Amino acid sequence: MPNPVDIAEALLFASDVPLEAERIREVLDLENAAAARGLVEELMARYEAEPRGLSIVEVGGGFRMVTRPELAPWLVRLARARTRVRLSRPALETLAIIAYKQPVSRPELDAVRGVNSDAVLDNLLERRLVRIGGRKEAPGRPFLYETTREFLVAFGLRDLSDLPKVEGELVIPDLGAEVAATAAAEHASTPTEQDPGPGGPDVATRG
Repeated sequence: MPNPVDIAEALLFASDVPLEAERIREVLDLENAAAARGLVEELMARYEAEPRGLSIVEVGGGFRMVTRPELAPWLVRLARARTRVRLSRPALETLAIIAYKQPVSRPELDAVRGVNSDAVLDNLLERRLVRIGGRKEAPGRPFLYETTREFLVAFGLRDLSDLPKVEGELVIPDLGAEVAATAAAEHASTPTEQDPGPGGPDVATRG
C-alpha cells in the first residue's frame, strides 16, 4: 500500500474544495480525524522542509493545496491572458457588511448603504459568496443573508474570526415598519430565491 501521507497529498491535489480531516479519515479508513490531521501536518512539514512552489494551508474548515504567496507575480502574469470577472466596489461593500454583521436582511443592507441592494445581492448569490440563511423574526419576515464556505475559501480565511479587525462598530438601523414594507415587496418580486447550495465563486484567489 502506498504511504498514507502520499495518498493524502494526492487527495488534496485532486480536490477543488478544502478537504476536512474527517473526509480524509473516511477515504483512508483511519481510526479518527486526529490521525488524518496528523498525516496532513506531516505533509505540511515535508513541504516546508523543501523549496516548492506549493504549500498546504488550512482554510474554510479543511485543508487545501495552494501556490506560495511569493510566487503571486508570475501567476498574475498568467492570469492576464484570461478574462476574469471581478467583484465590483458595491459588491465588496455589501459583502463586507454581511461578513461583519451577519445575518443581515436586505432592508438593513439598504439602510446602511443608502441604495437598493437587489442587483448586488443577486450577483453575490450567483457567485455563491452569500446565501439565504433564514428569515428575520420581524414584520414581513425578510430573508437573512450570510456568508458561505466559498466566501472563506475565496478570501483565504479559516473561519470568520480571521476577518481583519476594524475600528468602531457598524450599526444596523432599527427600521421598524419600513422592513415590513420592503420585505413584502422582496417576497413578491423574488418568489423563487433560495439557498444556492455548495459550489465555488468565480473569483481569482489562488496564488
